[in-house]
Amino acid sequence: MNPTHPNNQSHPANPKLDEETVSTQPIFEGKVITLQVDTVKLPNGQTATREIVRHPGAVAVLALNGDRMLVVDQYRQAMGRTEVEIPAGKLDPGEEPEVAAARELREETGYVAKSLRLVRSFYTSPGFADEIIHLYIAEELEAGDMALDEDEFLEVSEITLEEAYALMDQNRISDAKTMLAVYAWDLYRTTRRL
Repeated sequence: MNPTHPNNQSHPANPKLDEETVSTQPIFEGKVITLQVDTVKLPNGQTATREIVRHPGAVAVLALNGDRMLVVDQYRQAMGRTEVEIPAGKLDPGEEPEVAAARELREETGYVAKSLRLVRSFYTSPGFADEIIHLYIAEELEAGDMALDEDEFLEVSEITLEEAYALMDQNRISDAKTMLAVYAWDLYRTTRRL
């Protein structure tokens, strides 16, 4: 199973609901995403259009330093404000998710993990996008130097689980990957399972 492939399915398909792609019209190609409009044949034989955002995939890291989680605070233009998030970033072409997770953790926080394990891979918005995020847990951290991109400005901090929930209540943590990481961390502390 290749977890980076956007059309990867680890469960049986339901062919009664399949849509057949009749044509694809490219609309936009950017640094991070592409946009296309597909014409599809529906199960009832009629046609419809689907606007699809293609994304190379990404990684996110639940980095635990003892009883604290590493987070970054950065401005998000789409939201018009700063957001507290776990370290994350997109996959480079041909890059394995575990390699990308280690890279993003080091670049954004300066930390290197002796233990890096996949928690889950999940789609962010399957109704219109094929972006898949691979969430890793990083433990046994060693501090080092950050290596931010030239257009990347952020602040790193370490927070407790209680502080993470408070930031969620304050809407300072409101993105799905970070909220999922907080819940996974809470479960992990309680059961030692992810």
